[in-house]
Amino acid sequence: MSGKPQYDETAVIEAAMQVFWRHGYAAASINDLTAATGLSRSSIYQRFRDKEGLFQHAVARYTERVLRRMDKVEGETARGRVAALLRDFLPKASAAPRPAGCMLARSSAEQADLPEGARGAVMQGVAGQHAVFVRLLAQGVQDGELPADADVDTLAWYYLGILHAIMNLPQAGATPAAMAGMADIAMAAWPAKA
Repeated sequence: MSGKPQYDETAVIEAAMQVFWRHGYAAASINDLTAATGLSRSSIYQRFRDKEGLFQHAVARYTERVLRRMDKVEGETARGRVAALLRDFLPKASAAPRPAGCMLARSSAEQADLPEGARGAVMQGVAGQHAVFVRLLAQGVQDGELPADADVDTLAWYYLGILHAIMNLPQAGATPAAMAGMADIAMAAWPAKA
């Protein structure tokens, strides 16, 4: 026996990610995770230490995926890329079935129920999302699209908040048209140069 896992770890983490994304950390039971992953409790504990360890791997996978999607959005200008990024996450009827909303936003909302290591993984993921906007906005300052004294950090949080709303409010009944309108309003708030 080689001691290597006799399962596809990537598929296991993907399945666990779907469970945590759909139910949240606190409501996701070990039984949910064993059913989704096909692993026994002992296999989960042997490989991932515990539910929190598996959650950290799932958050890392989700973060990698969402940051890659955010980074690949194209536009002629920094402003164009921010607008394209917001529009890329608008609800689409043809989207592949997946849990609704943003796993990082959902996990941020349940911070009080997360163990310390899990909290750290979520905070790192959100910081990565924020950093994408910081880079785009800093490029906007450098290219003269934004005033030299623009508060890039605050603007990055603003646009990340809009992105999280676009991803999460459809669950509460917001229509795709309303979310597209929200993206338009957010872009109208782009600070003008004096």
